[in-house]
Amino acid sequence: MAFTKDYKSLCTFAGAFRMEKQELIPHLFRTEFRKITAVLCKLFGIQHIEIAEDLASETFLSALETWSFKGIPENPVAWLYLVAKNKAKNYIRHNHLFTEEIAEQIKYSSSDTREVEIDLSDKNITDSQLQMLFAVCHPSISTEAQIGLSLRILCGFGIDEIANAFLTNKETINKRLFRAKEKLRLEKVQIEFPGEAEIDERLGTVLTTLYLLFNEGYYSESRDKVLREDLCLEAMRLTHLLIENEKTNQPIVNALLSLMCFHSSRFKARKNESGEIILYEDQDESLWDRELISKGVYFLHEASQGNRLSKYHLEASIAYWHTIKADTKEKWENILQLFNQLLQIEYSPIAALNRTYALSKANGKVEAIIEAEKLNLVNNQFYFALLGELYTDVDNKIAKQNFQKAFLLAKTNTDKQTMQKKNDSLKPST
Repeated sequence: MAFTKDYKSLCTFAGAFRMEKQELIPHLFRTEFRKITAVLCKLFGIQHIEIAEDLASETFLSALETWSFKGIPENPVAWLYLVAKNKAKNYIRHNHLFTEEIAEQIKYSSSDTREVEIDLSDKNITDSQLQMLFAVCHPSISTEAQIGLSLRILCGFGIDEIANAFLTNKETINKRLFRAKEKLRLEKVQIEFPGEAEIDERLGTVLTTLYLLFNEGYYSESRDKVLREDLCLEAMRLTHLLIENEKTNQPIVNALLSLMCFHSSRFKARKNESGEIILYEDQDESLWDRELISKGVYFLHEASQGNRLSKYHLEASIAYWHTIKADTKEKWENILQLFNQLLQIEYSPIAALNRTYALSKANGKVEAIIEAEKLNLVNNQFYFALLGELYTDVDNKIAKQNFQKAFLLAKTNTDKQTMQKKNDSLKPST
């Protein structure tokens, strides 16, 4: 039976369950589907990605059907793993051509019984996920395809979410992922760690994938939520797996995890009970997670051990200064200089936009307005939101016009509410 692999569709199936099941099944899908898929992909080979995904999906369909009548088992994860193993064994047993094709890759528990060994131990799950991540980040496919395929297979992204991450449409993403899978099949890419000569090049794409995953969680447009903490935590977990592996524990990886720790330390302060975003200046500092800040400092120190300065180093350093709430000139001058370095390493309009805010804090709003308007990002809601902030108390009429433009461009209800409140709070210029 074909079963959809989309998270949204799984949630629809879960709608027949009472509340705790509605919460448990999607949670397990987020945490365990990709693990099962990675292990089965490693077992079957990358040319059989769809089979691995189908078997993992059928495992969750079995859970939905069985648990609705018999109740949730004492150890749901162990139940899922056992069912996944049995489904994989049955598939291999009843598909002789498939068995012959992958016979050399399969390990058997006994030469007499020829019983397939499917290892869902913590170590093999970890190794399989990392090896799968490197496999789909193979240089034979484009960087965008590498990232999209990683987000789809290992991070549980739906097509809508990937399309939003790339600012494109679903049809383009579907075609891109299909071509990428076909290319990996033709290249007969192995699910394994790359050699020493390749690892640095391939690691860069892996880190980009995790960076995008974290950003999608930190600010999600696809599901109309300000914060999807689950995706952020998954990105941090996978990045931490890289640090735990001797081959990939490099300064640049530590820098990325440091950045994630600093940003995630403000989760609780970043939105109110209604889900509306709370801007940095208005956040309650007592809600910041000091333990995560300390971890961020630790990983930033580890990142300083090398001689390479990456964008992750600079963004982590900027994020570090934001963990100091005091509004001092020293703070903003340091942030401004870090942005200057960041733009030299890798220019982006959003980084340039953020730099103008630091410029306003360090040198005043008038200078920042001049620099901001040079960017002319007329299709970007954050551009007009920032101009609204910069013009506030300088020319409130222009500030209101910019907040209104930001409101019209905003893609989420919370952003629209924030811009409306900003607009309503402005007094006419005197």
